Amino acid sequence: MVDSSAPAASAVVAAGDEETRVLLRGLLRLHHYRVEGEAEGATQCLELIREHHPNLLVADVNLAEGSSSSLVTEARKAEPALRVILVAPASRPPSPTADGGPDVVLLRPFRIRQFAEALLPPTSRGPAN
Repeated sequence: MVDSSAPAASAVVAAGDEETRVLLRGLLRLHHYRVEGEAEGATQCLELIREHHPNLLVADVNLAEGSSSSLVTEARKAEPALRVILVAPASRPPSPTADGGPDVVLLRPFRIRQFAEALLPPTSRGPAN
C-alpha cells in the first residue's frame, strides 16, 4: 500500500555514458521513482537539481564534464536534503572525503537487490558491512 500523503520520490540521473543513464533510469522507475531528468555532465545535472528539487541524485563517477566529487558538493549546496548515490567501478572505488560525500557508494557491477538497498534511507538498511 502506498502512502498518498508522502511526497513522490523523484530523482535526477547523471552519467557520461548514455547506456549507463538508461540503466539507472530504468532501475529507478522499477523502484517507483519519478526521474525528473538526465544529465551527461555536472553543469547540466546541477541545473536539473535547481529546477526540479529531487529527493535523490544517482550519479556515475564518469561524467562527460566536471567531476563527481564537485557535483556531490554543489548538489548538496543547491538541495541540502538531497540523498546521493554514487556509482563507481569496483576496480576504482572513490576515495572517502571528509566534506560530506555521497550517502552510498554503489560499486559496479552490482545486483538489482544492491541498488534497491542503496535507495533505502540509512535507518532502513541493515548494519554496515
